Amino acid sequence: MKKTCVAMLLAGGQGSRLKALTSKVAKPAVPFGGKFRIIDFPLSNCVNSGIDTVGVLTQYQPLELNSYIGNGQPWDLDRSDGGVHILPPYVKEGDKGTWYKGTANAIYQNIGFISLYDPDYVLVLSGDHVYKMDYEKMLERHKAAGAACTISVMEVPMEEASRFGIMNVDEHDMIYEFEEKPKKPKSNLASMGIYIFNWKQLRDYLVADEADEKSSNDFGKNIIPAMLAAGERMAAYRFSGYWKDVGTIDSLWDANMDMLAVDSGVQLFDPSWPIYARTPTKPPHFMGSKAVVSHSMVTGGCEVYGQVENSVLFHSVRVEEGAQVKYSILMPGSVVKAGAVVEYAIVAENAVIGEGARVGAPPENDKPEEWGIAVVAEGIKVGDGARVPAKSMVTRNVKSGGVR
Repeated sequence: MKKTCVAMLLAGGQGSRLKALTSKVAKPAVPFGGKFRIIDFPLSNCVNSGIDTVGVLTQYQPLELNSYIGNGQPWDLDRSDGGVHILPPYVKEGDKGTWYKGTANAIYQNIGFISLYDPDYVLVLSGDHVYKMDYEKMLERHKAAGAACTISVMEVPMEEASRFGIMNVDEHDMIYEFEEKPKKPKSNLASMGIYIFNWKQLRDYLVADEADEKSSNDFGKNIIPAMLAAGERMAAYRFSGYWKDVGTIDSLWDANMDMLAVDSGVQLFDPSWPIYARTPTKPPHFMGSKAVVSHSMVTGGCEVYGQVENSVLFHSVRVEEGAQVKYSILMPGSVVKAGAVVEYAIVAENAVIGEGARVGAPPENDKPEEWGIAVVAEGIKVGDGARVPAKSMVTRNVKSGGVR
């Protein structure tokens, strides 16, 4: 059945900068915000924007992500006409098969899927950004501009513009030039990696790009420059809300902490734009008689007997009596045993911090260049009395009394 717009969500990234957190899962499946996964945000944005046909392009460590998305029911995408579809790389007849070589190649390999719905427009999204956006408004801008492609942009501080792909625009916000991380930027409009294309035009550019053996098969490096060079109408869509690329340890921690700040971060309590998620059924969280919890998010199934301050606790976390958790993220099933101290840290799923152990440290206790968020990987055990300094990345068990 014909669809006006089909969304293609790029979710195959390895997330190498997240290191210990993505050794077993793709970046879009990393837990976020107490009860979500990163991919919940673009999926929820699609549904809230009236887009009911979504292809999720997976590649690296897809098992948990595939299982999490399932039939799409939590996002109201369990539909016989459209819905959500998992799209891994596959082998065609006469082809040796290959992984997705780049963002453009990933869409090229799924031309057949998109063509099933004969859409007028294709929305291309990244699966590793935290934000709320009404894609319908972006599509309205695209139509009004008579554009072949519309790119969502946001203003960044001019001194930081050299870190981004920058769109230079005219007085009508039509793009005339794209510069990838320019040393001397002319504009502060950074690309958010969110695109709307006229499908028939995009298909032609994808086919031509695939035929070019020198191409990186990437939207930013190849498709967008090719369309600009051909004189296509390219529109910018200005976005002014909260948006965070959570591709690093620091940015993931920052985004979680942002939710605890007043009028900062993505607003989870806005009933007009809910973020949907597949969440396990757990009992209500329990606070012991000596528990002290302040300015934190605590999810169902948690047991807190110690002190929790400015932190985010996912389901089934246990903080024992005498333990202290400050400015940290405790992912599902993690345990902080009696007398342990966890500060400025991310503790991954099912990790155990032993009695009297210390993980992380506040910034004032270290030299700025040596300080950073401490990370304990999934399933790791930090022994009783062990020490894990700031900025550590723990991927192996730490013996009792040991120092990482």
